[in-house]
Amino acid sequence: MQQIDWIILAGTLAFIVIYGVYKTRGSKNVQDYIRGGNEARWWTVGLSVMATQASAITFLSTPGQAFHDGMGFVQFYFGLPIAMIIICMVFIPIYYRLEVYTAYEYLETRFDLKTRTLTAFLFLVQRGLAAGITIFAPAIILSAVLGWNLTTLNIIIGILVTIYTVSGGTKAVNVTQKQQMAVIFSGMIIALILIIQYLPEEISFPEALEIAGASGKLDILDFSLDLDNRYTFWSGIIGGTFLALSYFGTDQSQVQRYLSGKSVKQSQLGLIFNGLLKVPMQFFILLVGVMVFVFYQFNYSPLNFNPAATNAVINSEHSSQYINLQTELEQIQDQKQQKSLDYANAGKFSEGDRDSFKNDLVQLNAAELQVRQEATELINRANPEIETNDKDYVFIHFILNNLPRGLIGLLLAVILSAAMSSTASELNALASTTMIDLYKRNVGEKTQEHYVRMSKWFTLGWGLIAIAVASIADLFDNLIQLVNIIGSLFYGNVLGIFLLAFFITYVKSNATFIAALITQAIIFVLYFQEVMPYLWLNLVGCLLVITLAVIIQTSQPHTTEIVKNED
Repeated sequence: MQQIDWIILAGTLAFIVIYGVYKTRGSKNVQDYIRGGNEARWWTVGLSVMATQASAITFLSTPGQAFHDGMGFVQFYFGLPIAMIIICMVFIPIYYRLEVYTAYEYLETRFDLKTRTLTAFLFLVQRGLAAGITIFAPAIILSAVLGWNLTTLNIIIGILVTIYTVSGGTKAVNVTQKQQMAVIFSGMIIALILIIQYLPEEISFPEALEIAGASGKLDILDFSLDLDNRYTFWSGIIGGTFLALSYFGTDQSQVQRYLSGKSVKQSQLGLIFNGLLKVPMQFFILLVGVMVFVFYQFNYSPLNFNPAATNAVINSEHSSQYINLQTELEQIQDQKQQKSLDYANAGKFSEGDRDSFKNDLVQLNAAELQVRQEATELINRANPEIETNDKDYVFIHFILNNLPRGLIGLLLAVILSAAMSSTASELNALASTTMIDLYKRNVGEKTQEHYVRMSKWFTLGWGLIAIAVASIADLFDNLIQLVNIIGSLFYGNVLGIFLLAFFITYVKSNATFIAALITQAIIFVLYFQEVMPYLWLNLVGCLLVITLAVIIQTSQPHTTEIVKNED
């Protein structure tokens, strides 16, 4: 990195932190600190909701996902607009009517303290882990690529985001996320424009898409019912809807974003705005990854984009074999480049020409995949502990090796801004839930100043916990999948509890509490036994807790009326 990149990176991050602290200093009561004084307009709500979900993992992993597997991942988000409509119609009016600070307050009104506490605890566990991962994700990748110390990076990111979140609470999160989203959108648009410009003069954008399509990277819709396929239209519409309902409807990190809205209407408009923009945004980020794939059809790429993996095998007894594989890969890439240029220069194509070109690319891509798999085996022999899945490293490799000076700093600022935006929301929500659902509920009435002070201490505490989790975390198959897997282990159960509360009024607290405990145990078993793809756990968890609660309640007919009177 050049000096100009450091200046842009440091200046962007410093501006966000200082601006957040300055604009939101002096919160005097819980209403201001946790609900932002209910001053947010719909566009602030919408951008804040979007920024909370769009972590650094989104901008590191998603392009790499598209590079390897194509655009099919966008199906994951197909259920989100449906969920936004349901939340606007059902969840938001109830939350505003009851004037709650957290989603879990409502559960004590509907059920009892133990059900509220259990649900809050499930949130704290999964979101506390996720907060650490949103710090760890960019830190480990930047550490591997730039050679920065991993622990130092975890601490720097964690401290930066904790400073303004402690200072200004929800309002600070909302204010800074608008700036962060501006940085993120600008950076990604510039990246796409530059990638297209870096393609050979003979390759226009439509031709680049055609090359990507011939390689299977534009296969968006998969209507198969095969449960072995992780991302299909049906898993996105069904599993994705339940995941989005759980996340946006019951996860305090999102609920707190729209509870800060100026009114019910402003909050609803903010969520609709998010629902309309989220799928196109993810489509755009995946398209960036597909264009990176096309770029590497005309430029040499490494056998593995993780520099740590490359270094491990190069410094081992398998070095010569690895170098031979790299040479073989370059020969395949030369053939792919020539085929693509011939195809682009041919002008108009007959159907036979298209089929021939596609068949040639399919064969060359299969050969390339075989070479990369052999390279992975060599890396595993050199060091079995090194992460060989390089999806998270593809985009950062392209940034550092191809973008001009100045823009590298901007794209790194995009990644770190995204990390800060999502982590800030999570710390803010973790502190609010701890404060409202655990501390305030059990210590009794104190002054507003006392609650604000304790909220800040809880924010600081969760910030330290997130840094600790980040420091001991390890890479999974793909970071964006890891966050969604953690959510899917808990969200279906939590959503089912809320749906019981909203719609099945004869089910009472004891039945719900017991059903939730059983469901959580079963979901863990289903996941670790690999019974089904993780997205379906959201649907199964939701239906399971509802079914069990109804069975338990109806098996106790003599106690129903008594419990009803107590509730």
